[in-house]
Amino acid sequence: MLYSFDNLDKIQKYKLMSTSIIPRPIAWVVTQDEVVNIAPFSYFTGLSSQPPTLLISIGHKQDNTPKDTLYNIRKHKKAVVCMVDTSFKEQLENTKESLAHNESEAEKFSIATTKLYDEYPPMIEGASVAFFCTLYKEVEFEGSTIPVILQIDKMYVKDELIQGDKIEFEDVLARVGASYAKVQKI
Repeated sequence: MLYSFDNLDKIQKYKLMSTSIIPRPIAWVVTQDEVVNIAPFSYFTGLSSQPPTLLISIGHKQDNTPKDTLYNIRKHKKAVVCMVDTSFKEQLENTKESLAHNESEAEKFSIATTKLYDEYPPMIEGASVAFFCTLYKEVEFEGSTIPVILQIDKMYVKDELIQGDKIEFEDVLARVGASYAKVQKI
């Protein structure tokens, strides 16, 4: 079957892409304004190692205002991007819920965080990897999402994952279409 994206609506395009570009790692992005905001993003990937950057595609709320993650990144220029393992699946699922700007997912869903650096939001306690990032640039884009490039300034890795000069994951949560999958090496 051949698809012309010119003839598809945005839901059809999303479903084709989200079920064929697999697996997609999940970034659990922590930002902060009045409260700690935690939100999952599966349209996320490493962009470059020089400069070290990540790309996250952030949508809008139902009323077309920026999601709190985008609002907070624009305002404070900082975010912590955590990799998610399967032990966080239920809490991650809860954080998909849209809350009021002054309501914290960390508090509502009992997600423990820990502050490693004063100039960044906290990271998810127990996360295997966390990237401490600064806003590098928003990409001009005529679409329903805003591609945001974050520069990685610092990185946390659980000691037991470090194997020489590499990081060896054993339990990473990803999206495969609308479902979750555990990424494992073969």
